[in-house]
Amino acid sequence: MKVAVFGGGSTYTPELVEGFARLLPDAALHLVDPAVERLDVVGPFARRLNPRVTWTTDPDDGLDGADVVVIQLRVGGQRARIHDETFPLRCGCVGQETTGAGGLAKAVRTVPVVLDIAERAARRARPGAWIVNFTNPVGIVTRALLDAGHRAVGLCNVAIGFQRHFAELLGVPPGAVDLDHVGLNHLTWERAAYVDGVDRLPALLDRHLDDLAARVSLPPRVLSTLGCVPSYYLRYFYAHDEVVRQERGRPTRAHEVAGIEAELLRLYADPALREKPPLLARRGGAFYSEAAVGLVTSLTRDDGGHHAVNVRNRGTLPFLPDRSVIEVTCAVDAGGPAPRPVAPVGPALSGLIGAVAAYEELAVAAAIHGGRSRVYSALLAHPLVGQHERAEALADEVLA
Repeated sequence: MKVAVFGGGSTYTPELVEGFARLLPDAALHLVDPAVERLDVVGPFARRLNPRVTWTTDPDDGLDGADVVVIQLRVGGQRARIHDETFPLRCGCVGQETTGAGGLAKAVRTVPVVLDIAERAARRARPGAWIVNFTNPVGIVTRALLDAGHRAVGLCNVAIGFQRHFAELLGVPPGAVDLDHVGLNHLTWERAAYVDGVDRLPALLDRHLDDLAARVSLPPRVLSTLGCVPSYYLRYFYAHDEVVRQERGRPTRAHEVAGIEAELLRLYADPALREKPPLLARRGGAFYSEAAVGLVTSLTRDDGGHHAVNVRNRGTLPFLPDRSVIEVTCAVDAGGPAPRPVAPVGPALSGLIGAVAAYEELAVAAAIHGGRSRVYSALLAHPLVGQHERAEALADEVLA
């Protein structure tokens, strides 16, 4: 099986290739990246971790005969991310690379590039090849791929992170925990954690409320009131102004990651290094390889595994249009992901989901068709912007 990895020069990549070597060793990984200076460092280290790795700067070469195309790229690198996490603060909005104005800026840069890769894949990869999108903002990028008719599924590591943490707290194997994971990408809640058919989440909230609240950087009262565990990204909504105060006057996460990346590339260049350095854990993306390999296995080996992925709504959440892209737990086989039945979603969650889903539809239009009016419309619809003066000023920054 040939797996083409776009963004193969990422410092994330060794995590991915090590996971394939451990969990799906017959897969051949072909790393594709235009940044030859990074690829020449990451590629050889990745091969030391997994001998079935090759690399190229030629996208067509990487795609020829591919069974799966994994897209994990960052258009503009950390320099662009620094901009995305900085400019919204000047308007009193959170600076974050996947939501709000920063997320929109990333989307309008990224969607055209991803669609170009997908169109190449349609010509050169094997018939029926899957595109697994890990590129943020995952929901928007995945919707653009699906709208264009591609065989794509979006993947995030938030759910698997909760599954592993809940399993640790409960003293059970990770695979024993079945989550009721619902929402949109980076706007999800864990509403239940089943073990042997019994929901253990109420007991977790009762015994570990402070720990779980600290994990998502929110006050315990938020979790106890909702009766579920929101993702870390909900802090940008539930504690927006506090986050803005914290972000002003200090380096962004992008600045920190840029420093980590520089040191990782230095470490990777050492030909004696043959295992992942501990610093890689600080890069982010915990359990990314397990999530990616598990999903690829289900798509290609038809095992019917359960994965939290980004898919068309198609009535799963009845308050959203069918064409919306949602993030829920699905049964996945060679035919693709099929959402499991979802219990009714109450207004405490559905209102925010509906608002952000509407923004994402407008964001896709802005990314594909361009134009200041489309960018402005998307910003005006976003719950974290939503005011004319802010949308006007932020639209200029996004376009710049």
